[in-house]
Amino acid sequence: MYPLLDTINSPSQLRELEQKKLPQFAKELRNFLVDSVAKTGGHLSSNLGTVELTIALHYVFNTPHDQLVWDVGHQTYAHKILTGRREGMGKLRMHGGIAGFPRRDESNFDAFGTAHSSTSISAALGMAVAAQLNKTDRRAIAIIGDGAMSAGMAFEALNNAGVMDANLLVILNDNDMSISRPVGALNNYLAKLMSGRFYATARRAGEKVLGVVPPVLELAKRAEEHVKGMVTPGTLFEEFGFNYIGPIDGHDLDVLITTLKNIKHLDGPQFLHVVTRKGAGYPVAEEDPILYHGVGKFDPKKGIVSKPNGKPAYTQVFGDWLCDMAARDTRLIGITPAMREGSGLVRFSQEYPERYFDVGIAEQHAVTFAAGMACDGLKPVVAIYSTFLQRGYDQLIHDVAIQNLPVVFAIDRAGLVGADGPTHAGSFDLSYLRCIPNMVVMAPSDENECRQMLYTAFQLDAPTAVRYPRGTGPGINVQKKMQALPIGKGEIRRQGEKIALLAFGSMVTPCLEAAEELNATIANMRFVKPLDDELVASLAASHELLVTVEENTVMGGAGSAVTESLNNQHIVVKVLQLGLPDVFIDQGDHAQMLADCGLDKKGIITSVQAVFSGESS
Repeated sequence: MYPLLDTINSPSQLRELEQKKLPQFAKELRNFLVDSVAKTGGHLSSNLGTVELTIALHYVFNTPHDQLVWDVGHQTYAHKILTGRREGMGKLRMHGGIAGFPRRDESNFDAFGTAHSSTSISAALGMAVAAQLNKTDRRAIAIIGDGAMSAGMAFEALNNAGVMDANLLVILNDNDMSISRPVGALNNYLAKLMSGRFYATARRAGEKVLGVVPPVLELAKRAEEHVKGMVTPGTLFEEFGFNYIGPIDGHDLDVLITTLKNIKHLDGPQFLHVVTRKGAGYPVAEEDPILYHGVGKFDPKKGIVSKPNGKPAYTQVFGDWLCDMAARDTRLIGITPAMREGSGLVRFSQEYPERYFDVGIAEQHAVTFAAGMACDGLKPVVAIYSTFLQRGYDQLIHDVAIQNLPVVFAIDRAGLVGADGPTHAGSFDLSYLRCIPNMVVMAPSDENECRQMLYTAFQLDAPTAVRYPRGTGPGINVQKKMQALPIGKGEIRRQGEKIALLAFGSMVTPCLEAAEELNATIANMRFVKPLDDELVASLAASHELLVTVEENTVMGGAGSAVTESLNNQHIVVKVLQLGLPDVFIDQGDHAQMLADCGLDKKGIITSVQAVFSGESS
């Protein structure tokens, strides 16, 4: 089925292939990608777009001695297949299988672990400088997407790299534009020329000769920049101190290989601009790369077939609330750091385009941008994943909380996220949010409560966070009517004896299931901050054991808030804290991950019974 691909299990074997056979190899690799991801789910469009680039990099550079640093990491499936993990693709993103992103502990070809955007240039520069200091002849190559270039960290690294003499190659994988044939042919020719030794040597020689006449040298430099600027967008990167090359066609293997071979022999910081197409080679993905960005299992011959919607996901609950609230209040502004689809903002962006702002992959800017709007009387809502808000933490503290500005943070993907693994898990938000003064932190137990909490947050004149999990909830009908909840007040959902389960957010459902067997009281705590101290004291007075349950790390989380409350009220009672352990939890099925952490019905019962059996023994 794959006559060439089946013979290649390492880059060293790939480098033995004749160059003329590489297009056929690329075709087989692309077909394998489609067939493989169709069976497991995963990121597809971005990986189809980097097939030729991945082949060319491993063909030209001596990997893993030469180090490839992939930005974000969801463009690395071809890289994994070429580096001995083809068989492992059958368990991609599953428990015990290979990760969906590069991981240093998975392969020595994964030079740097990543899954968040815009880190590649910084990491590769560090490696390039290390090679220089260690006097090692190795190249460091950062492959970064055009979307990732919108983050400040990428430009901080460029700014630093441009004043160093390290042998760093930055490849801009630009998949948001296309090359028309005439322009593409011209640029491919210019790229070969500018990457060749003749051009580099001639430029250095010219600078040496003209250096004795500074005005002439300056005129020559300006003329060169002007000519290159007319046919390439490279002036900006030249100003950073890079030798800019491109743009070139990222699906033309001959052009890629020739250009990379030339660059390999150049010293100093180099910048190669490569244009690719998301979903390349798979027509349905080319037509709708967003739909095929992250996919579940599908039939590769038919493509993705939409299924009737069941119960709404929390993301949809948020998106619907946002539109409903915007209709009521013209001050509402929706902000996202490049996660319109993932955060449920598509409908809002269409119905209220003048009040919708996608700031690009720039979480720090998103937070402070919202703070600026709040200063002038607007009511910004920042839709952001839990793990991405970590990147704007300083801004959350300094720019929002210290100034007590009314910014609502709609925090999606709280808790474990399944197949995306530890880099995308929202394991820490309750811990890092509740320690910030002025913050109000809520965790809904179901879909309707999520809507009401978002409404409650919007009414407050303070920084507020509503954190909710990925996917669907227990299936509670969402009421159209919106009503503010009393701040800092929980509720009793079931009355029992001896044992009180203090459940936060998504953990209310498994606690209710466990309570029947334990005959336990269930408290839906709702607020992590301010905590319902009165409810905590009441439960402590009437129960022998308080059990806090949260889908957040135990360390510093909601359970810690309960023990602090008890201590402040001088109450002594036995407390069991259940939550995520102090380890990074690998990818897998979400339900199984919760079970492994003891956060399902069985795990909660077992943990509680262990406390009482320990007393009896």
